[in-house]
Amino acid sequence: MRPHFLRPVVLVLLTMGFLAAQPVDDTQLKQVIIFGRHSVRSPVAPNSTLNNFSAQPVPDFGVSAPGILTAQGAALETILGGYYRLWLTKEGLLTGNDSADANFAYFRANVLQRTIVTAQRFAAGILPAANITVSFFGPQESDPLFDPMGAGVSRFDPRTVAAAINGRLGGNAQSLASSYASELALTRSILFGYPAGQSPAPATPAGKVDVTAMPIEVTVGPTGPISIDLGGLSAVNAAVDPFIMEYADGLPASQVGWGQLSAAGISQMSRLTHLALDLECRTPYLAAVEGSNLASHVVRSLVQSATGNTMSGALGGPSTKMIVLIASDANIASLAGLFHFDWLLLGYQENYAAPGGAMVFQLRQSQSTGEYFVRLSYVAQTLDQLRNRTPLTLDAPPASAPVFIPGCSSHNATFDCPLTNFVRLAKQTIDPQFTDLLN
Repeated sequence: MRPHFLRPVVLVLLTMGFLAAQPVDDTQLKQVIIFGRHSVRSPVAPNSTLNNFSAQPVPDFGVSAPGILTAQGAALETILGGYYRLWLTKEGLLTGNDSADANFAYFRANVLQRTIVTAQRFAAGILPAANITVSFFGPQESDPLFDPMGAGVSRFDPRTVAAAINGRLGGNAQSLASSYASELALTRSILFGYPAGQSPAPATPAGKVDVTAMPIEVTVGPTGPISIDLGGLSAVNAAVDPFIMEYADGLPASQVGWGQLSAAGISQMSRLTHLALDLECRTPYLAAVEGSNLASHVVRSLVQSATGNTMSGALGGPSTKMIVLIASDANIASLAGLFHFDWLLLGYQENYAAPGGAMVFQLRQSQSTGEYFVRLSYVAQTLDQLRNRTPLTLDAPPASAPVFIPGCSSHNATFDCPLTNFVRLAKQTIDPQFTDLLN
C-alpha cells in the first residue's frame, strides 16, 4: 500500500515541473475584444412586484425605472475603463493619444439603457480625451449580435428547448428544490426576516408570496424570442436579484438584505440566479441558438485583424485594435456555453458574470515565429471593489482568471490557443443556420 504522505510530495513535484516548463512569452498583443456585462443596475422587476415576496419593502435605488444603470454603476465602469487603459497602454496596444487611438476602436452595446450607458462610461475611462461613438440599435429594434432571435437571424423549436432543459434535470425540474435546499432556505429566511436555520421556520407572513415554495417547472413560449419560465425558480431569481446589486451599489449594510446579508451570503444565493441562467443559456441547444451569431462575429474579427483583409461578418475594420461589446449576463452565458468556457473568481460562484465583468479575447502574435494565438481571460471587479468604488491600477487590478479553451488551448499558464486551431474549433462549434454575415 502506497503511503498517503507521498501524494502531496508528488503533487508538488508535478506542479514544479509544470511551472518550470513554461516558455518565455514572446507574444505581442495585436487586438483585444472585451465582451462585457453592464455594470450595477436597479432590480429588473419593479418594487411593486418584489414587495410581494418580502416582509419588508425593497430599498430604492434612486433611479427612474427597473433595470436602470445606477450612478454607482456608471462610476464603476469609468474606473474599470481606466484600468484597461493602463493595461492596454502597457501592452502597447494604446498609445496614450486618445484621439488617435479612437480611430482604431469599435464600441457597440445592446439596446438597453444599462448597456448603452455602461459602454459610454467605459469609453470615458479608457479613452477619456476622445469623442467616442457607441453603436447601438433603436429601442424598438433587435440587434442581431445580441438578440439574434428578435432580429430573425435564428429560430428555435419550443419542444426541443423544453426537452433540452428537462433532459438536464432528469425529467423532474422540481428535484432542484432538493438540490438547492440550503440556498432556498437561506433565501426564505432573508425575505421573511428570521435567522437562517430556525426550526421550525415561521409561517409565510399574511398577504405575502413564498417564492421558495412555488413549484419549479419548465414552460417555453411558442413563438418569437425564447421565453422560458422556470416557475418557482424564475420567481426566486427575481426575488434575490436585488441583493447583489444592493451590495455592489454601496447601499448601507442595513439595506443589504435588510441587514442580514454579507458578501459570502450573497455569493451563496447567487447560485440560484446562476442556475437559472445556466439552464436558459448554457444548455447546448440554447447556447447554439443564442450564441452562434455573436461567436461568428468574434471569430471573424480576430481573423480579419490577423490577415489584414476585410472580412464579412467582422466588427470594425482590419486595422481595428480594440473592440468593446456590452450586453448582458445572458449573452455572456450563451457564448461561454457554446464553447464550454469556464472560470472562477474569488468571491463569486463558478462562471458567474459579475456586474461589469467581461470575457477578454486577446489576439497575440509570436515575435519569433509570427504565429497568431488567442488568449482568453475573464476579468471583473470583486464584490468589495464594486461596493467601495476601489481605484484600480496595474498593482491593484480587478480579479482575473485565465480561461481554458476546450479542444484548443495549449498547456501553458495562459492557455493560449493557436488562431488556426481556434478557427477550426469555431467551425465545428458554431451552428451556421443561426448566423449571418452582417455587422
